Amino acid sequence: MPIYLDNAATSFPKPEQVYEAVNNAMRHIGGSPGRGSHSMAIEADRLIFETRETVAKFFNLSDSSRVIFTSNATDSLNLGLKGYLNSGDHVVTSAIEHNSVTRPLKALQKIGVEVTKVKSSPEGLINPQDIKNALRRKTRLVVLNHASNVIGAINHIEETGLICKKEGIRFLVDAAQTAGIISIDIIRLNIDLLACSGHKGLLGIQGTGILLLRKGVDLNSLKEGGTGSFSDDENQPEFLPDRFESGTLNLPGIASIKAGIDFVNKTDISKIRQHKNSLLERLFSGLSEIRGISFYGPVNLNERVPLLSFNIEGVAPGQIEQRLDTEFSIIVRAGLHCSPDSHRSAGTYPGGAVRISPGFFNTLAEIDLAIDAIRKIAKSLRK
Repeated sequence: MPIYLDNAATSFPKPEQVYEAVNNAMRHIGGSPGRGSHSMAIEADRLIFETRETVAKFFNLSDSSRVIFTSNATDSLNLGLKGYLNSGDHVVTSAIEHNSVTRPLKALQKIGVEVTKVKSSPEGLINPQDIKNALRRKTRLVVLNHASNVIGAINHIEETGLICKKEGIRFLVDAAQTAGIISIDIIRLNIDLLACSGHKGLLGIQGTGILLLRKGVDLNSLKEGGTGSFSDDENQPEFLPDRFESGTLNLPGIASIKAGIDFVNKTDISKIRQHKNSLLERLFSGLSEIRGISFYGPVNLNERVPLLSFNIEGVAPGQIEQRLDTEFSIIVRAGLHCSPDSHRSAGTYPGGAVRISPGFFNTLAEIDLAIDAIRKIAKSLRK
């Protein structure tokens, strides 16, 4: 079994109860939610509703109908951005965003949306005051990642959210790297739209995502189709969540989200982060002894999520990834990580970096094996 250290992309393995929930949804529930009044469809509906309630409670959203299930965080962000912004609007974002924000905004610029990117500090942190200074009369939205998928820096979401609230501007947060790892209360943090994947910190399976909408947030739908409701009407239903959930929902995937959140709640999110931080601390300590190594992001573990990007002088990141996989059965990720802006900010563009992201099920012994393997690879490639 490989040592899997690419949890910032997808968490693996999943808790056993997640596998069981997916199996149960496929083998025993089986019905299509909202499609019929027979017992299997009703059971599927029940599971969808229970998951919606679980998600709403997890993020402190009072109305679970405003939990929208999507196919991934990218899908959620596209709905939040394209469903809200129109020609002539201005949006503020940062220079360390994932392409799931950068590319939709690029497409929106082509129809007349103006975009301002705020630069980060050398550690990858966005100063909320810089966000405030970038606001204009036409600014309708601020979109910011909660934590960078490359640098790992945790942004000051609460301060930024308060600025947006005072200015009457909506705040969209990309929580792909923090949901399930850091406690997120959308009321306390003044978040209007929260986008995240189901397959990372929430421990669900791939092909799952969530968009949460605070009361008062109104979006245009990006697709129309069958919802199982008001089938005699050619118009898309206006009520939530049907307005944004056309087509058959991913029942096994949604079941996995509920099981994943249940696991996080039972285990305690603070204990999950504490364990991951202990792995990251060991990783920092061991890799820092390698000659010519450079790390990116905050040194303080409380200011970053459990991922570490690095380069070794004279060694291509891709070589390290490949050799860790083929020679040591250790899985990491090298390259630009779908976030070239982050690498430009970190000074690692265009070559990228090696990213190691431990998960809850990793051990200190596995981290030690990874450190030893990287040390051997670095030594051999320098010869």
